[in-house]
Amino acid sequence: MSSKKNVKVKTYNPKKRSNNRMMIVGAVVAIIVIAFVGYVVATHLGPSASLSSQTTPSPAPTVSSSPTSSGSPYPSVTPLTSPTGEYSAGGTKVLFITSKGDIVIQMRDDKPITTANFVKLVNEGYYNNTIFQRVIAGFMIQGGEGKTTQPTITNLESGDGNSNLNMTIAMANAGGTNTASTQFFINVADNSNLDSGYTVFGQVIYGQNGVMAISNAPVSYSSEYAATVLPTPTITLKGAVVMP
Repeated sequence: MSSKKNVKVKTYNPKKRSNNRMMIVGAVVAIIVIAFVGYVVATHLGPSASLSSQTTPSPAPTVSSSPTSSGSPYPSVTPLTSPTGEYSAGGTKVLFITSKGDIVIQMRDDKPITTANFVKLVNEGYYNNTIFQRVIAGFMIQGGEGKTTQPTITNLESGDGNSNLNMTIAMANAGGTNTASTQFFINVADNSNLDSGYTVFGQVIYGQNGVMAISNAPVSYSSEYAATVLPTPTITLKGAVVMP
């Protein structure tokens, strides 16, 4: 019985309950106010406070209204200077912007007819938005299929060192005398059997991986060539520009 006397009985105190409710409400209101102030500070003051430690993004650079796939105006390249007579540090360089990456080709100095014709077509925008219409893995990739009729040039310029080596570019032709025009191909192997009929006018000095990616692309049947050589899906030459 004595143990029961020591048990305290809590009674209902309306005034105390009211005070507790007011304290809870006040705490909730305080939390809401603090959260709101924090949101305002983060939203309106955060970017300005950290701007000095951030790099402000600049508009994407363009080359003749066509951005490069790498996001830079021109890739950094080391110009060819040998063999002497074929290449020089000031040799014309052309940037291909393709759906498989950027490719830079340096022209040969000793093939002036072929080089001048190619550079003229590039400057006219002829190759923009064309496709690589014929691809054979382990052999070559071919592009520049005619949008319009263009004058023809000699198939083979005189000169030494006309070697269709891996990563060189040469003019395609129709098989007859002086039938080269707009179509070109890039060798992805050493194709010495082509030396006597196809003018090599440059070499890939940047983007060899892109060239190989094109050469290894899936292909479907081409009615034009009656062979399974057409890249599927289409591989596009988005633009070609002469580099400064």
